[in-house]
Amino acid sequence: MDAYSVLANSKPKELSSPPQSLDHADHVVRTALLGYTNLAADHLLNPGLVGKLIGVLGHIIRQLNLEFMKSRIEVGDSSEEKERKILIRGRAYDVLLEIAINLLGWEKDLVGFSDEEVAKCLSIIKETLREWENIERDENNGEAPIAQAVIQLKIEDMKKVMANNPKRKGMIAIMGENIEKRIEKDDLMLSFLDAVEEEIHSNIYYIMSKEKMCRFGNDYAIGLRWLRRLGYVQVSTNPVLAAIAYKDDPKLWEKFKDYLRKHPELLENIDKQKDELAMAATMMALWPNMEVFRPIALLLNYRDGMISYQLNPNVASSVEGSLKDALKIYSAAQEYFKKYDEYLAWNWPIETEKGRPNIVFKVAGSSSAAIEITRKLESLGIGTNNTVTYTVAQEARLILAKMEGMAKALKKGISTTRNYETNMGGRLEGHLREVVAATLIRQALEKYEDKLAALTELAKELGVPVQDPEAPWTAETGWGYQVTAKTLDEKIELVSFRAYLRPLVKEPFIRFLAKAGISGKTEDKVREFLEDWEKTIGYAGTLVAQRVWWIFFSPENKRKWLAYLIRKYGLKPEQAEEILNNIDVLPASKRKPLDTLLTLASNNMTNTEFPDHQLKVLNVSRKPDFDLSKYKNSIMLKHDPRIVEKLLQLEDFRKAYELTPELVEVFKEVEINVDGFGLNGLKPEEWSSFGSAVKTMSGFTNAYNRFREEVVKVAKEVAKEFPR
Repeated sequence: MDAYSVLANSKPKELSSPPQSLDHADHVVRTALLGYTNLAADHLLNPGLVGKLIGVLGHIIRQLNLEFMKSRIEVGDSSEEKERKILIRGRAYDVLLEIAINLLGWEKDLVGFSDEEVAKCLSIIKETLREWENIERDENNGEAPIAQAVIQLKIEDMKKVMANNPKRKGMIAIMGENIEKRIEKDDLMLSFLDAVEEEIHSNIYYIMSKEKMCRFGNDYAIGLRWLRRLGYVQVSTNPVLAAIAYKDDPKLWEKFKDYLRKHPELLENIDKQKDELAMAATMMALWPNMEVFRPIALLLNYRDGMISYQLNPNVASSVEGSLKDALKIYSAAQEYFKKYDEYLAWNWPIETEKGRPNIVFKVAGSSSAAIEITRKLESLGIGTNNTVTYTVAQEARLILAKMEGMAKALKKGISTTRNYETNMGGRLEGHLREVVAATLIRQALEKYEDKLAALTELAKELGVPVQDPEAPWTAETGWGYQVTAKTLDEKIELVSFRAYLRPLVKEPFIRFLAKAGISGKTEDKVREFLEDWEKTIGYAGTLVAQRVWWIFFSPENKRKWLAYLIRKYGLKPEQAEEILNNIDVLPASKRKPLDTLLTLASNNMTNTEFPDHQLKVLNVSRKPDFDLSKYKNSIMLKHDPRIVEKLLQLEDFRKAYELTPELVEVFKEVEINVDGFGLNGLKPEEWSSFGSAVKTMSGFTNAYNRFREEVVKVAKEVAKEFPR
């Protein structure tokens, strides 16, 4: 019987409620053999076991060893008995590996296990795994098929990250490949663990997390368990990422189908329940994320370990619609985690509120409705992650809304959670690049007699699918949606999109500008000019994040906010501190390693990373001349003032970087000096029309609608199984 197929296709049994466990060892063994090896291992991330873990682990191994040996003696010739042997042994291997990897990762420090305790536990785990593998080899002519299958499944899980995109590689997938290369055929388990230890401990994210240089999150819905070991404490999701998760891991569709079979009410009037079905499908991808970070959330009293869930972009501008969706999802999550915590935190000594969802809702700052949605959710003790935010004025206004809502919660005795203010720096930079490109194209076309012919030639060289120059052009934008351009101006905008002019330094564009005499008569001069713009634009997102962080969380200003919160809302000092300590700036949508390295802060900062971006940062860190110490609290670094001066030539950067009169008045009340910060910042009534917001929301909405249609299609397939 093929061990890999049995383990890959096995499904866990239902967990009883409440657990029927005798002690911690019995709890781990029962849970693991039911098929919940990750949950069983995570149960041991228990502060009550500090100083006691070696003994408990010995009890676990005694019981698992007995099961391992019984399966050797009792197994018969039937398929059912052979399958049972594979499942028992596979789950025994798996839970010990998971315990070991947890002890190799960042989690051990969070719990408080000593290095000596960890070393002794790893030693006895390795001894046990070596013995079990040898038993298998004795039975199978020198082979260990179950051990091999368990390891293969772990590596395949790592390789799922970005598996659907052959042009891009994720860091976790590369780590999986590196581990796979180091596995020794004659020593599977120990060589695997040695390789895992090397990959974790040499990783820059693990090092930065250990040194508390910053917190990190993941902008992707899978691969999270491995990232948790590196110190990651957060994950962001959105409609695009939900759809990608189902492509990278098609087994999610089977989980969704099983869910629908248990909830046939969702199969009635399917076309009228499209959003409910999309919500359910997204939750199927979301539960595992919440489970991965659940120990972090409980250990830190919801100060980390949060999962960001994006609300339906179709109702982003509706306070009522957004709140309705959020409360529905939050209530469902609460019911789920009441049962999950019965097992994870069984007999844990901590007083953390169990069952409380470790979820925050992504509230799109694409309209001024985000202010009230944010304030209301925070007042209920439900955290928010403001997204579709690119400007100092947006982010500052929404942080103020968080503060007001959190103050209301605390005065009612409701504790708050970590929440986030996303800074979509890469998307701001993408929009500014397109603004510059369109401006340069318009200037150049003034020098051409036949403007449409010149633009058509440039468009074709850049890859725009133009058939008939006179007819409308329909093409991708690079933001997740298509546009149809009819007028010359619309066609200029289309050619300027990121799909064709990222970066600006493209040879056809250089030739086009040089021919028109823009910024120099030679191509070398034009190339130098465009390279300077590329470098300058690349600081835009960092500068916005830097200014927001300085206003609220710099050492000189944070104490002023504490006094303001106490005075404004009648809070106690510890309540004001809770509010300030629970708000993080969240730099996101990065495009280059410096986007991370220049936004590091030891407080009030979580950098969220896409898998291929993580790999770029990792690769940079391994260059001989890399010095991590240069980036300690890099959010406070001063940059060349000429960069800001050049960016301020762009109206949309002024909107992104400057303040509004309303905000200036608030900051004066707090006694923060914002002289010279400017008053041309984006006003709430302008949020929905800002270029970056229009492009991002168009892409998000398009992705959501496509995903929703796929979900509806699957639901209709399942509905056929039920008699009418």
